[in-house]
Amino acid sequence: MKRKILVTGGAGFVGSCMVDKLIEDENNLVIVVDNLSTGNIGRLPTTHQDRWKFIKCDANSYRDLAAVMMSYQFDYVFHYAAVVGVKRTIENPVSVLNDINGFRYLLDLCKNTGVQRVFFSSSSEVYGEPFEHPQNEQTTPLNSRLPYAVVKNVGESFLRSYKQEFDLDYTIFRFFNTYGPKQSQDFVMSKFINAAVNGKDITIYGDGSQTRTFCYRLDNVDACANAFYNNLHVNDTVNIGSDFEVSVLELAQMIVEITNSKSKIVYLPPLKEGDMTRRKPDIGKMRDLLGRELTTIPDGIRKTIESNQYHY
Repeated sequence: MKRKILVTGGAGFVGSCMVDKLIEDENNLVIVVDNLSTGNIGRLPTTHQDRWKFIKCDANSYRDLAAVMMSYQFDYVFHYAAVVGVKRTIENPVSVLNDINGFRYLLDLCKNTGVQRVFFSSSSEVYGEPFEHPQNEQTTPLNSRLPYAVVKNVGESFLRSYKQEFDLDYTIFRFFNTYGPKQSQDFVMSKFINAAVNGKDITIYGDGSQTRTFCYRLDNVDACANAFYNNLHVNDTVNIGSDFEVSVLELAQMIVEITNSKSKIVYLPPLKEGDMTRRKPDIGKMRDLLGRELTTIPDGIRKTIESNQYHY
């Protein structure tokens, strides 16, 4: 009997990458739902048509979710639907807060339809401006005022509460700047690559000294899939990212060099909020899950460019 798996936000960047991974297994039937507000139908798979199905659905609508979940009686759920992107979430705070309704609806339906485990895409934003470096899963300062960070923290709390009261298993993945083919241009890596390839100015907020880590998409999905298939980190939280720290300015310079671009680096005033000074996760758990070396940033940039899909 096939495993029945729901992926919400499955036409988004990371969600669609997870769908690609799951349908490699002939024992999986994957139902992809997305309202296409930020998702892109072009990200959906082009292979294994008998192993997946797309349903346009709003994951924050109880009626929409209930119709899908009651029909399929899923074994597992990957909840990746969310309003994402610092700029977008700052400009649309109410839309972000609506995701809280989606958590409640989804988890109520999961506990009532026999779902065995929920995998949740949380975010590095839950760490706010970190007081510990690198950021460890057990220390979450809760000091960010951004609606996106607050909502991700609420989602994590929902999962822990539903485990305690209803014995619904979960795994929380805290994603740190995943990049690669199929990513939209709203994010720093894809934005810089697109500008460099097209010879346009690369714009940086502030002086570019703020540091980030960047995780290539296959490292993300391989680690998450291994947690799923091997039943690891049940009722636990895992940072999914890279531990190679690079400044935003260094990243821009690296991309200019790799692409042999004539793009100029232009500095803009710092963002008023949401642009944390440092980001670097403790990825001990992820390294164990991955079981191989992570993709280096230069290699990931080259793979992204060669795919010719970074312009989504």
